[in-house]
Amino acid sequence: MDKKSQRFRRLAEKRITNLIKHLRLIGNLANKKNYNYTEEEVKQMFTALESELTLTKKKFEHSSSEDFGEFKFKQEGGDNETT
Repeated sequence: MDKKSQRFRRLAEKRITNLIKHLRLIGNLANKKNYNYTEEEVKQMFTALESELTLTKKKFEHSSSEDFGEFKFKQEGGDNETT
């Protein structure tokens, strides 16, 4: 296995492990004893996650490296803000 493949595998394993940990932390937000949230907020979160996953998959198909900003909740009656 060449150096680039080794680096890819090492970083991919580390980053996927970190992603899974963070997804589990997001899952902890579902605890109604500790948090209040609306269905709309949940919908926005999962729309953002699904959109980012789709964009990431496309990068592997097209080798793109665009930055798509960070997630922000839409303000009630406003637009979704990304930076």
